[in-house]
Amino acid sequence: MENNSEMRTWLDEFKQSKPLIIAGPCSAETEEQVMDIARQLKDSGVSIYRAGIWKPRTRPGGFEGVGAIGLKWLQAAKAETGLPMAIEVANATHVKLALEHDIDVLWIGARTTVNPFAVQEIADALKDTSKILLIKNPVNPDLSLWLGGVERLYNAGIKNLGVIHRGFSTYEKTKYRNIPEWQIAIELHERFPDLPIICDPSHITGRRDMIQQVAQQALNLNYNGLMIETHNDPDKAWSDAAQQVTPTRLKEIINGLVVRKKTDEDSVFNEELEKLRLRIDDYDSKLIQVLGQRMRIADEIGHLKKDNNVAVLQTQRWKQILERMKAEGLPENLGEDFILDLFRAIHQESIAHQERVIDNS
Repeated sequence: MENNSEMRTWLDEFKQSKPLIIAGPCSAETEEQVMDIARQLKDSGVSIYRAGIWKPRTRPGGFEGVGAIGLKWLQAAKAETGLPMAIEVANATHVKLALEHDIDVLWIGARTTVNPFAVQEIADALKDTSKILLIKNPVNPDLSLWLGGVERLYNAGIKNLGVIHRGFSTYEKTKYRNIPEWQIAIELHERFPDLPIICDPSHITGRRDMIQQVAQQALNLNYNGLMIETHNDPDKAWSDAAQQVTPTRLKEIINGLVVRKKTDEDSVFNEELEKLRLRIDDYDSKLIQVLGQRMRIADEIGHLKKDNNVAVLQTQRWKQILERMKAEGLPENLGEDFILDLFRAIHQESIAHQERVIDNS
């Protein structure tokens, strides 16, 4: 698969001067809820209405969506508002029902993207379709797996394609529900600059108060659009309540976003600079998290030394660390003085952590 300007034809046909906005509830709950939200989103800057019909749950017993009955509600919403409708599909049966109800946009969720068999099944069911098909990144940070899903769809003759960046799962506790790992999406976008890329700040953040910040980051990186979960009563939503916003708040977010002018003389420079800075910000955050993890281990060492009445400072071990870090820093083009200063500071903080543990009797 090679980059092709025709990849963005479907996006251009929306004839928008601003980024594409896909919005609507995490889950379709009732016909009244679906219609009320659609009415509020009409003429609000939203281009496509989204609603979850089938909801994959981590464990059984949770709300798994209203099922096919919700497709009729979306048909009614489209008839009244004129908004194109979008849903998630996870298998060929979902695809068949979506096509029967003339759903305009289909997306493959992160849990499905990890399974090449499922993606291929969907690709086969949609062979040569003119529908718009978007594929979310897999739950794990694997660019090849994400690209593989796109290629399966492309090879099935599906030309109206795009990708959705919704962040990646991690065992570590961070401020995000799913860490963005911006560099992965950036690399995909650099390989296929004409493949439309949509950011899903709702799933990246898991928190409505962070959505505008992440949405702006995405636009700074020249993303083509945003998918934002929107509910008429978010706190009472049947799924993912914390990350949904009201239609009124969505309008505020949209109006508050700053879109970079494409015609600025330094636009290319500014876009590249912003990409690099966001990558640095991402790594800086990871450095802080790793240092925090390291100090928690230092605390454990402090407890062990305290229990066994062993001195905090182990000079021989410290010398070994410095020599090893200097050696590992060399191929990374890191100066010896920098390594020494950095690890002296880290070592001092580690000693302070252990001393606090030992002194706290």
